[in-house]
Amino acid sequence: MADDYSARHLSVLEGLEAVRKRPGMYIGSTDSRGLMHCLWEIIDNSVDEALAGHGSSIEVLLHGDASVEVRDRARGIPVDVEPKTGLTGVEVVFTKLHAGGKFGGGSYGASGGLHGVGASVVNALSERLDVEVDRGGKTYAMSFRRGEPGTFADSGEKTPDAPFTPFVSGSELRVIGKAAKGVTGTRIRYWADRQIFGRDAEFQLLDLIGRARQTAFLVPGLGIELVDERGQETVREKFQFDGGITEFVDFLAPDAGVTDVWRITGTGSYKETVPVLQANGHMEPTELDRECEVELALRWGTGYDTVFRSFVNIIATPKGGSHQTGFEQGLMKFFRAETERNARKLKMGSDKLEKDDILAGLTAVLTVRLPEPQFEGQTKEVLGTPAVRAIVSNVVNAALAERFASTKREDKTQAASVLDKIVAEMKSRIAARAHKETQRRKNALESSSLPAKLVDCRSNDVAESELFIVEGDSALGTAKLARDSEFQALLPIRGKILNTQKASVSDMLSNAECASIIQVVGAGSGRTFDLEQARYGKVIIMSDADVDGAHIRTLLLTLFFRYMRPMIEDGRVYAAVPPLHRVVAINNGSKPNDVIYTYSEQELHSVLAALKKSGRRYQEPIQRYKGLGEMDADQLAETTMSGSHRTLRRVQVTDAESAANVFELLMGNDVAPRKDFIIAGQGLNRARIDA
Repeated sequence: MADDYSARHLSVLEGLEAVRKRPGMYIGSTDSRGLMHCLWEIIDNSVDEALAGHGSSIEVLLHGDASVEVRDRARGIPVDVEPKTGLTGVEVVFTKLHAGGKFGGGSYGASGGLHGVGASVVNALSERLDVEVDRGGKTYAMSFRRGEPGTFADSGEKTPDAPFTPFVSGSELRVIGKAAKGVTGTRIRYWADRQIFGRDAEFQLLDLIGRARQTAFLVPGLGIELVDERGQETVREKFQFDGGITEFVDFLAPDAGVTDVWRITGTGSYKETVPVLQANGHMEPTELDRECEVELALRWGTGYDTVFRSFVNIIATPKGGSHQTGFEQGLMKFFRAETERNARKLKMGSDKLEKDDILAGLTAVLTVRLPEPQFEGQTKEVLGTPAVRAIVSNVVNAALAERFASTKREDKTQAASVLDKIVAEMKSRIAARAHKETQRRKNALESSSLPAKLVDCRSNDVAESELFIVEGDSALGTAKLARDSEFQALLPIRGKILNTQKASVSDMLSNAECASIIQVVGAGSGRTFDLEQARYGKVIIMSDADVDGAHIRTLLLTLFFRYMRPMIEDGRVYAAVPPLHRVVAINNGSKPNDVIYTYSEQELHSVLAALKKSGRRYQEPIQRYKGLGEMDADQLAETTMSGSHRTLRRVQVTDAESAANVFELLMGNDVAPRKDFIIAGQGLNRARIDA
């Protein structure tokens, strides 16, 4: 590097050159996430129009040639000449950074767009962009190549490879047709520039569906249609909801409800000093009166997972910000005061609530609307406007106080249920922390506080050790003789344990079987579960190969899924596969007979048919195991417990949300959907039950 450093070493990037030079500054990354960010910059412009009361439908088309098109029926981009630049509104929007109608000029009260760079950034990062505008009875069109306006000489289908001629002396907004009377709107189609985006970057349909559904929830009455033409078959999805964020909470909730969905609304005002563009073209600091609208929908469920979504002018803020901080402060302030007031009734003692106790099982959607919010960065993931925190906190605190003071029977019942749940979560957290502090793997010289019925192993190696949860005392006796006591531990349970999908946290903790399992695993439960503290590398559910055994296995898996899910996610939970039949094939002479184990009726018939075909005899009657207790120790070890012969079925959760929905359907409180599922599955193949 040269030692001298002077002004000639400085670079000044003009116009859209800065965007192409440093795209990550504007869209976050140049992979699929950045590609999707560009698309939502265009879609959000149409959504802002709908928020302002113009247009009720948006259509997004993913074309087979890697382009994407967004259509709306809003007011249409202005086509008249902007006086300062001498350019049409279309060209200003797509070629000038920090230009648009969202800087307080009265076009939008509250919008997701703030910086006036979204459309121009997408244009700069596109190999080709075409825009058509219906306005004033005419259809206008303009094309761009990497941000530069000009014309493409298309010979048939539009393509970014068509010869391009940039405008030299002046730009032209072409009139290409007539629009029907009263019809307005905008159509934007672009091809992302592969010089900027990686080869693997592509539009993610599932992400697009999720975001479109989310936007439809946030803007009641807005219809968003997605059309994906990239595959062999065209995929169409359309979303439109009239219930707003109340429906959104019902959709997001992963568990049965302790309360109904509570809707909270409120407003607050604040003063803010911002630069305002004056008539003379200068920016002058001006103190403005602002108003922030708060809308919140929330409900508590029976689970402990927290589902929270926050938005500012319908723009998602996944990393929170001042509005989320205010929401949490409002909850803490109210519930700490409420529980202290009812401490004797709730048997709280001197313990204090923490934020996680209140958030456990909560599903909430928070939206705030305010003019010109301050975001941290162009990607708008964190709200920075400080005054919003106090406004949201006051609205939440006042609304909850009003609801908990209500004399309606339903409100009083639900309020009491919420308090009981929150206090139960607090007690569970405190108990789990105390247990974690005292619970250690005991050696032969230490006394153990583990359940007396646990038959522990000798090894202290967690990775090697296995815990078998055994159905019944009869199977326990055989398993004691069949196990390898060095690394295999046994814990018997009595029949069918509590259905933890329906039960509350306190009911689960007071259930002897559930409490024993959690205590033996030794890593806590729920939010306090610590996988590193687990005492065993494998937990193996060993139940009978019948309907009752399958039910017991399902109940145990429900317990692990709800309160010890990291064990499943880490692949530590297994189901043993005991045989159904024992076939003794007779050998001639002094050669010992062969023993064949089969695991289904179909496999048994296949084995018997093969023996008959080869002319071999077998002992009758064939032994059919009704339970693990019918096996002797050698048979149980050989088929189910010995690592060299057994078959284990690992329980995996590839899609936690889908799994949670299935558990709620099959094990939850709502009977009607389960009945419909059973009726619809009358033709279910029984062999698939254990698949």
